[in-house]
Amino acid sequence: MHTVAVLAEPDVIAFDLAIAIETFGRARLADGGPGYRVRVCGAQRVVPAGPIGITTDFGLDELTTADTIVVPGRNDVSTPVGDDVIATLKDAYSKGIRIASICSGAFTLAAAGILDGRRATTHWMAAEFFAAAYPAVRLDADALYIDEGQILTSAGASAGLDLCLHMVARDYGSAVAADAARLAVAPLHRTGGQAQFIIRNRREANTELDAVLAWIENNAHRPLTLTDLARHASTSVRTLNRSFRRETGQTPMQWVNGVRIRHAQELLEATDDGVETIARRVGFASAANFREQFRRMTGVAPLSYRSTFREQRDAADGVAC
Repeated sequence: MHTVAVLAEPDVIAFDLAIAIETFGRARLADGGPGYRVRVCGAQRVVPAGPIGITTDFGLDELTTADTIVVPGRNDVSTPVGDDVIATLKDAYSKGIRIASICSGAFTLAAAGILDGRRATTHWMAAEFFAAAYPAVRLDADALYIDEGQILTSAGASAGLDLCLHMVARDYGSAVAADAARLAVAPLHRTGGQAQFIIRNRREANTELDAVLAWIENNAHRPLTLTDLARHASTSVRTLNRSFRRETGQTPMQWVNGVRIRHAQELLEATDDGVETIARRVGFASAANFREQFRRMTGVAPLSYRSTFREQRDAADGVAC
């Protein structure tokens, strides 16, 4: 039987750990038998995971005898990875064992050097830190998951589920993976990348831009110009541009369009309005411009976003808990 060893490092993200355990543990073959033997492994017997402790039944040596290793994320990726973990992962890699990371688990793989020269992904919120820490890795911060053969990486949260289901499909075919997906009330395959679900304008709180940002939030549906924004902020266009770039990393109009796209996502999720209607409601001059901006920021077309969102919602609604 295929053995999956799930690594539990100190400060492991319990949700990521559970994704791997549940997905592989619930996979059933055509005869009803289990497809995987799942083992939780760690360097210590009880591993802290936020407010709880995770009991590990196996040590690190079990990783080098498994068929697949899954490395969940850690809450604080600034803490160093243990030398024993790095040595074990290097050994497993040299033996050809398949190794996958979920969320910030990519930091552990990168620390072991097994992502060097490879395309990889991680949680979008950690992408900048990852790129700076591991420049030898070809980071694709938009991908939900990346399959590089022996090495696989995923983005955060439910993207880890996508990756695990992908591995089940690789091992046993799409029918077994589809059954596992139904148990997890998740679509077997999602289109697009991380961006489609993370259009949230990020900034530090309590900045000099707070007032104008709040005004944009409530007025983005209007035909705004850069001059309008500067006038409302009681400053010059040049100063406004400089302040936006310093505090948000964007131009003022990029920020406005980000707000409009986020509002459009909410309408796509909650209404049956057509693309033209939504474009007009959120402030775009034309449906064509809306489609272009939406695809540029999320990686998918507006109706594809709606379809993906509703597939997941309908699957969850169809399961009685």
